[in-house]
Amino acid sequence: MTNNIRLANLERAFQRGDASVQALRQLDLTIEQGEFIALVGPSGSGKSTLLNLLGGLDRPTGGEVWLNDLALHEADSRALTAYRKERIGFIFQSFNLLPRLTALE
Repeated sequence: MTNNIRLANLERAFQRGDASVQALRQLDLTIEQGEFIALVGPSGSGKSTLLNLLGGLDRPTGGEVWLNDLALHEADSRALTAYRKERIGFIFQSFNLLPRLTALE
């Protein structure tokens, strides 16, 4: 099995008061097994939003997110949980450690 990621016409918007803020607009991208990519851009350009969508932590407003034959944009919470458990690793930008414990503990 190859590990291909495919985004088709991907969109993600957020409500900020009465306004809709478009974080991602009509994004098309294919990443094939063995490819190395880097997401770069200024703050607010949609990098974290894209990673959250690829990780199954968020759902798109429109478009499609595919990992091989798994349609993340259509997957239920059980399928997304299994996907995260078996296929994805996270390093969070805003980590949440317990205030009384060290990272080692």
